[in-house]
Amino acid sequence: MGVVTSPKQDRSRVTRQRLLEAAVSCLAERGWSGSTVSVVAERAGVSRGAAQHHFPTREDLFTAAVEYVAEERSTALRQLFPEGGADRREVVTALVDLFTGPLFRAALQLWVAAANEEQLGTRVAELEARVGRETHRIAVEMLAVDESRPGARETVQGFLDMARGLGLAHLLTDDTGRRARVVAEWARILDGALG
Repeated sequence: MGVVTSPKQDRSRVTRQRLLEAAVSCLAERGWSGSTVSVVAERAGVSRGAAQHHFPTREDLFTAAVEYVAEERSTALRQLFPEGGADRREVVTALVDLFTGPLFRAALQLWVAAANEEQLGTRVAELEARVGRETHRIAVEMLAVDESRPGARETVQGFLDMARGLGLAHLLTDDTGRRARVVAEWARILDGALG
């Protein structure tokens, strides 16, 4: 039996979700300096007061937004490969795709802002550590990696670092063709290194 919620709780949950999704979109499109609570509230179709009720500070809103979308992304990724990855190239492609969408662009904007704002920096570092661990865990699971093998953990981490680099390159140019060749090569490397 599920938890019974009141219409007010349902509205509150929907408002919160709309704010989080709007915050990620704003951050990806406008960057930190162009993303304020007022801009996000307007995009989400709620009042600034309602936004501040859910997220008292700008830092609260944007760190929660990136965390929320990262969790959604992890869930979607696991649903793509419910049995683990049958074809390593497909899994490598899906993992690289994590770093080419609006979530990565929003997270990058948050990282840049965090580098310059001490209060935000601590929160983003904690968030990124959690998201990084979860991404690594998903990669290990989907690539069917035996981390007890020497070098396996470092190989997965190197792959994720490469995927992040491809995401950075994608911010400036559409490198779809080159990325496909790199993905194919990394799938081959992972097959050799991980068995």
